Amino acid sequence: MPETDERLSFKEMCARFDVTPRTLRYYEYIELLSPDREGRARWYRPRDVARMTLILRGRRWGFSLEEIRQWLRIYDEAGTEAQMRAWVELADRQLATLGEEARQLEQAIDSLRRTRDEVAATLPEK
Repeated sequence: MPETDERLSFKEMCARFDVTPRTLRYYEYIELLSPDREGRARWYRPRDVARMTLILRGRRWGFSLEEIRQWLRIYDEAGTEAQMRAWVELADRQLATLGEEARQLEQAIDSLRRTRDEVAATLPEK
């Protein structure tokens, strides 16, 4: 069997992506993944491996599972170009969101640092 046709077991999929069995089952439950079933065994095809890679990247970048699900669905319904166009839109929106969060976080860090320094300045020298 060529390497691109290899399937991964449930346990192998968890290990490859360092996710819990509960996470993998949940992604299947919400139809982000659709492994083959043979009895009670689940087998993940290269398509599922690619989707899992995209899911985890999306989560790392702060996308919701619903946004990821809708984006993956675009590929199934309209193809690669439509998916890529949707991705650029989603990415632009998320970049703006993350930029604002970074600005707020920087303000919180500055405020905490100033307050810490003010309090430290009131302490007697050791």
